Amino acid sequence: MENPVLIFGAGSLGLTALDLFQRNNVVVYGLLDDNKELHGKEFGDVSVLGETDDDGFLKLVGHKCEAFIAISDSRVRKRLVKLLNERRKVQPVNAIHDTATVSVMATIGHGNLIAARVVINPFAEVGQHCILQSGAVIESKAKLGDYVQIGTGTIINSGVTIEEGAFIGTGATVVAGVTIGKNARVGAGSVVVEDVVSGATVFGNPAKKM
Repeated sequence: MENPVLIFGAGSLGLTALDLFQRNNVVVYGLLDDNKELHGKEFGDVSVLGETDDDGFLKLVGHKCEAFIAISDSRVRKRLVKLLNERRKVQPVNAIHDTATVSVMATIGHGNLIAARVVINPFAEVGQHCILQSGAVIESKAKLGDYVQIGTGTIINSGVTIEEGAFIGTGATVVAGVTIGKNARVGAGSVVVEDVVSGATVFGNPAKKM
């Protein structure tokens, strides 16, 4: 990446993104966050510059720097993606850790965070603006929609479909061929052996609806 990047979000996910970009020798211009208590705070040599809708910084995006959204709340992430699309006519870039293994035969959209030791195998599909936490495994022919979150150490087996906005907790296992519906939630450590309908929350081994 030739241009520096401006990170939206200065919480734990923002700091993960900061570390990730710096490990890849990408210059981080700064961080933006709506929490005023963070403004002016420094993380190494990178400062929290202001709020996420500050035009003074937004105008740099697309001309002098790229953007990355590091906020776990999918509603806020969607709002900021829309803001960048409409005001700046740009898409957020991907943030891929240098220890992640992404097959050249996998398909990856825009604005994804792919953390340390994530594995994305051949013919897997990852949509846009997803968060894949450390050590997650996305097996071949699995398909992730937009704004999906995959927890640390989770295994998504071959042929699984995870629809837009779904959340899969830390250490969960989704067995081959299962579909997780839109905005569904899977609890940490669960083993999902059957389809989960849109909006449902499941937990346990085997996972059952809460």
